[in-house]
Amino acid sequence: MAAEQKQKLEQQLWNIANTLRGKMDADDFRDYILGFIFYKYLSTKMDLYANEILKPDNLIFQEIEGHDDEAVLMQEIKQLAIDKLGFFLEPADLFSVLAKRGNAGGKNNFILGDLAAVLTHIEQSTMGFESEEDFGNLFADLDLTSHKLGKSEADKNELIVKILVHLDEIDFDLENTDSDVLGDAYEYLIGQFASGAGKKAGEFYTPQQVSSVLAKLVTVGKDKLKSVYDPTCGSGSLLLRVAKEVKDVSAFYGQEMNPTTYNLCRMNMIMHDVHYKRFDIKNEDTLERPQHSDMRFEAIVANPPFSANWSASPLFMNDDRFSAYGKLAPSSKADFAFVQHMVHQLDDNGTMAIVLPHGVLFRGGAEGHIRQYLIQEKNYLDAVIGLPANIFYGTSIPTCILVLKKKRENPTNILFIDASQHYEKVKTQNVLRTEDIDKIISTYENRTEEGKYSHIALLSEIETNDYNLNIPRYVDTFEEEDAVDLGAITNELRELAVLGNTTDDTIAEFCAELGIETPF
Repeated sequence: MAAEQKQKLEQQLWNIANTLRGKMDADDFRDYILGFIFYKYLSTKMDLYANEILKPDNLIFQEIEGHDDEAVLMQEIKQLAIDKLGFFLEPADLFSVLAKRGNAGGKNNFILGDLAAVLTHIEQSTMGFESEEDFGNLFADLDLTSHKLGKSEADKNELIVKILVHLDEIDFDLENTDSDVLGDAYEYLIGQFASGAGKKAGEFYTPQQVSSVLAKLVTVGKDKLKSVYDPTCGSGSLLLRVAKEVKDVSAFYGQEMNPTTYNLCRMNMIMHDVHYKRFDIKNEDTLERPQHSDMRFEAIVANPPFSANWSASPLFMNDDRFSAYGKLAPSSKADFAFVQHMVHQLDDNGTMAIVLPHGVLFRGGAEGHIRQYLIQEKNYLDAVIGLPANIFYGTSIPTCILVLKKKRENPTNILFIDASQHYEKVKTQNVLRTEDIDKIISTYENRTEEGKYSHIALLSEIETNDYNLNIPRYVDTFEEEDAVDLGAITNELRELAVLGNTTDDTIAEFCAELGIETPF
């Protein structure tokens, strides 16, 4: 039933997004629809929790305004809600109340001012409390004055009221605490917007199939994690995917440079019912200004921007993340800088998995030096997995996954998997199917060799190849062509010659009848 309910909710929400955005770019409308869904979620959580508190008094939250003990009740509910939920909303600020006010009497009533005030109230309610950082500026991207919503204030208000009224009709079913239907539907919407956003999508979303592979790789043999970290966390999809692979994750950590995406990540965490005390997401440039450098994590996953620019400042040679290598990743390609950063943050019993462009496997110079150091000096590299081309939004380049551990169970070899030909083409994207993902994970977990798919390379073999990790050097995918039957080809040529002569005779007859010369 949950799967059917989830699909229905996803379709309802996407229909609203498609119907109401009009001519607005999907990328712009994303911030509004996701922001209002989040506002409704917070309102519903607040209403349910307050009703639970008021149950012994035979009261409901929306009835306490005007009650003799209104001030006392409101203060008590606020204190409890701030600790439990991290925020507080008054009854008049609830989503359903505002939606009804905007559509009272079947006509659009002006509520933009009220709505802006409510969103501000949510953030203000957390000030001075532990949840302040997690809720601060969460609604910064919901610009209710933007001309994109309409030319006039009335036009803007009409669109906003329509969105609120449509969302108000949908039951989020938050009473069902065993279900994460809404969180998954929210994730679905993020993915839908990403698929239509072209190059921008890579900034905030990793396709679920790829997230699934990374999450499974870092949780092999584990059912609980003390911590999971993503240094380029985007909308948080990778962090949340890891949580689906184990029974429990004690804490989530991440860093995201883009302020809008940072807000989206925090919303996504809360929408998946991750308590504000269990996640710590920072808005900063990870390479230039790391925010968790004194911490070590049991699982680390990342899909960093491919071959991004970074400062590569010589000052970083004194940074513990890079100093031991003796080289910095080039300023035009930060790929190995992210690897070095993640290795530094990895706990001794941890596993990290990172998606990178194929160039990291064979490029020379500083990158070749860093690659050799990781293998020869540290022996951290556990597996190299080649993925199909065109599975990421905004780029068709083939990619790979590097899996690294500080304490490897197989320290004498490195596993190579070539999964580049195992996918399904869906429209313009290549997609890893469930069976493709299962094959990758099974091969990694059992460390099996299979012709044209996987190979276990001894470290001596890697050394012989001068630490070049290009997958075709280790996994032979050459397909021998079928033998040519020369006798059959000779017969075909004879038949064609006979047919040609017959055709020439026919043409010559036509030319004679027309009294003209033959063309041969």
